[in-house]
Amino acid sequence: MTGERPFAAEQRGSQERGGGGGAGPAGVMSRAGGAGRAVAALLLAASVLSAALLAPGGSPTPDLGKKRRLELKMDQALLLIHNELPGTNLTVYWNFDRCYHCLLQVLVDVSQSRNPGEPSVEAVAVSTQHGSILQLNDTAEEKQVCRLEYKFGEFGNYSLLVKHTHDGVNEIACDLVVNEKPVDSNLPVSIAFLVGLVLIIVVSLLRFSLSLEDFHDWISKAINSQETDGLINSELGSPSRADDPPPEAWRQSATPLRLRCVDTFRGIALILMVFVNYGGGRYWYFRHASWNGLTVADLVFPWFVFIMGSSIFLSMTSVLQRGCSKFRLLGKIAWRSFLLICIGIVIVNPNYCLGPLSWEKVRIPGVLQRLGGTYFVVAVLELLFAKPVPEICTSERSCFSLLDITSSWPQWLFILMLEGVWLALTFFLPVPGCPTGYLGPGGLGDWGKYPNCTGGAAGYIDRLLLGGHHLYQHPSSAVLYHTEVAYDPEGILGTINSIVMAFLGVQAGKILLYYKDQTKSILIRFAAWGCFLGFISVALTKASENEGFIPVNKNLWSISYVTTLSSFAFFILLVLYPVVDVKGLWTGAPFFYPGMNSILVYVGHEVFANYFPFQWRLGDSEAHKEHLVQNTVATALWVLIAYVLYKKKVFWKI
Repeated sequence: MTGERPFAAEQRGSQERGGGGGAGPAGVMSRAGGAGRAVAALLLAASVLSAALLAPGGSPTPDLGKKRRLELKMDQALLLIHNELPGTNLTVYWNFDRCYHCLLQVLVDVSQSRNPGEPSVEAVAVSTQHGSILQLNDTAEEKQVCRLEYKFGEFGNYSLLVKHTHDGVNEIACDLVVNEKPVDSNLPVSIAFLVGLVLIIVVSLLRFSLSLEDFHDWISKAINSQETDGLINSELGSPSRADDPPPEAWRQSATPLRLRCVDTFRGIALILMVFVNYGGGRYWYFRHASWNGLTVADLVFPWFVFIMGSSIFLSMTSVLQRGCSKFRLLGKIAWRSFLLICIGIVIVNPNYCLGPLSWEKVRIPGVLQRLGGTYFVVAVLELLFAKPVPEICTSERSCFSLLDITSSWPQWLFILMLEGVWLALTFFLPVPGCPTGYLGPGGLGDWGKYPNCTGGAAGYIDRLLLGGHHLYQHPSSAVLYHTEVAYDPEGILGTINSIVMAFLGVQAGKILLYYKDQTKSILIRFAAWGCFLGFISVALTKASENEGFIPVNKNLWSISYVTTLSSFAFFILLVLYPVVDVKGLWTGAPFFYPGMNSILVYVGHEVFANYFPFQWRLGDSEAHKEHLVQNTVATALWVLIAYVLYKKKVFWKI
């Protein structure tokens, strides 16, 4: 597994080890003046990145054509197994060290050495994504000869020498030798990081050097232009205006609160989502974890759900202040949820290139479907118990006030009851052929005892209510655990915890609005929530990946997954709010722009994923660097599209 700490080979005689609110409208407009430069610099960075990664020597591949007996693919290494044991046939078993409690799989059989000094040799390709476990058994006696753990490097050439030691005939040594060193497959990512770092420094210096010169221009723009200050947030959290006469209780604020940190956070999550959906350079850490644990890809969707919750509260408060009746707003919420679900079903079932799609195999769950259902429940919940925010009391609230929590006790009661339903179904629902409360991946996991129990109650409920043919057919658990049953990470049971995640986002929105004039109070609450949720995660997981009561698991959307990612989200807002909205040290560009048009960017990147210029024929499809360049350029193009649409004031709302 590239990028992970190498495992030392546990063997005798091993010769080698390792492997390869405080800013006003004028301030907001002044910061917008540097937006064009930021986007231009982003495209420049993409060009520089392309040149750097595709330059000769940027990611060298050794010429092993004469020595290879196999054509290696991406994330593979060549392993030559030399059996120097006369009269002993060997069976080599293999698996990833990250495959928790997994059965070892037969890798290759190596025949006995026929003549002294002439070993029998077998060549196999081994994966380099994660560390490997190799176990060699005497085929006839089924007795273990040796066992070792090793982290192979991409395109490396290795030899495993199995022979008797010089000390005695009965002692067998397994020596792992590096014939040719692997390439540094993480070099393109390092280059991309350095390019990004240089970009940030250059843009910051440019903004500083041009700040005095552009000051008057920024002021005039702030006076003469009308930005989208009437929208609290983008489409998922901003119901449209209504013409109903305003109830007096809600007419507290003439100008709705605009928080760039919310749009910036949404944009960060969305751009990361686009990047990993496009492939993330084909690196394992830009793909979803096979079961328990976290990768970069596992962060983005929960953060999007979280910030959607914040937007729901902020936008709903603004709309009610502008005079929309609750009944009319309920209709808009229902219609928006319906559209999200319908668009999601269309997107996850593309048949425009594959011919007609059978209704018997239409996938029902999906990302937008999950967002639509979550949005409906949380928005209706907030609408039913909505109360006006008394602005007179805002400045009088101390840092120890809990009004943002106590005012929402009916919502909290509902959320706790909903979480109780998740816990009850997960741990007490009988699942045929599976242990009650099973949270494992099935397949090879748990020593192969429950191969068809993937996801436990979550998978069973989906297969029972929706049918296996209407679920995702290629779950991430198949990568390590070789699961064969359909399992959908956006299934029914997990939606409960996505509702919990969105409601925690609502809580963040309430903090921002209830204490909008008290930066210290906001930051204290963000830090407190982040620590509190983090402690819950530690308790549930026992600070381990697989040994806790409820492991962090994106496929299950476990409660520990929700608390962990919500903790991260509060800490991110703890940084973004003072930097973007209070001090104005960063405009949020370029992430702010896709954050303002999130539905368009998400739907667009899914629909046009296979079209030029978002994808093209690669010179070497087995090179990480070429995939990384392609995915980076495609992602940057969507940032550019979002920027152009923002400047033209085009926002796709549903």
